[in-house]
Amino acid sequence: MERWNEVRTAYAVIRLGTVSAAAEALGLHRATVIRHIDALEEALGSRLFIRHARGYTPTEAGLDLGRVAQTTHEQFDKFAARTRGRETTLTGEIIVTSVELLAPLITRALARFRADHPGTTVRYIASGRILELAYGEAHLAVRVGKKPDHPDNVVRPFMPLRSTFYAHTRYVEQHGLPASEAELVNHTFISHQDPTRTPFFAWLEAHVPAQNIVLRSSNQRVLLESVLAGIGIGFMPEFQAQALGNLHPIMPPRPEWAMPLWLVTHVDLHRTAKVQALSQALLSVAAQS
Repeated sequence: MERWNEVRTAYAVIRLGTVSAAAEALGLHRATVIRHIDALEEALGSRLFIRHARGYTPTEAGLDLGRVAQTTHEQFDKFAARTRGRETTLTGEIIVTSVELLAPLITRALARFRADHPGTTVRYIASGRILELAYGEAHLAVRVGKKPDHPDNVVRPFMPLRSTFYAHTRYVEQHGLPASEAELVNHTFISHQDPTRTPFFAWLEAHVPAQNIVLRSSNQRVLLESVLAGIGIGFMPEFQAQALGNLHPIMPPRPEWAMPLWLVTHVDLHRTAKVQALSQALLSVAAQS
């Protein structure tokens, strides 16, 4: 293997018949091809070619070298094909992560991905903890808020997370709907335990008296179930409200309430078939939401 470059050059001359043709095929200078052959013959202590005006004719030792080189070349080709197959075959597990709030959107994309690629399995980690893609904790992440800036990640815009106030039919039947922003003070609301975390909860705190906020929680599931139970009016993403039904928007989403979503992959995995396929499924669902 220490002489692999010279062996490769000699094999090219054997296949192509001339030094010039081998030099062109390998992208080498003609003098380099001759130097490789001379060095290989010296190392082996045997003539590999008979030189003549019409080219190089392999000796018995040269033909033997050609057979060995051909076998090695074929084995490398098979190895390369297997390696490419590992990168392109859509089988095995893929790990995706997002905050729990995005689960209705993400699972729609996962259903599409699994239908197209039944040989795969998915682990979906819905968590507020930011998993480290560089350490293999996830292959793909959907992140909310400020654009991630880790240098080893590939970051693409996913979709804006548009949210607004919604009241469930249960609430509307008892209390009606506010006809204007001024009437918000006549209704009850559900808010986050830490309203400074998101622009829409901060807006709510600034425009509604504290006594009108009748329930607070830091758990997204609790906030959702409280709206569905009719306890009060609450914020939620448009895609989530549309999927659930029986929810009435109080006002159109405001641009300042929107939060950007980002599709994040590690640079080493970004172009693998599974990551690309799941990314496309996610982007397709986002485009329809």
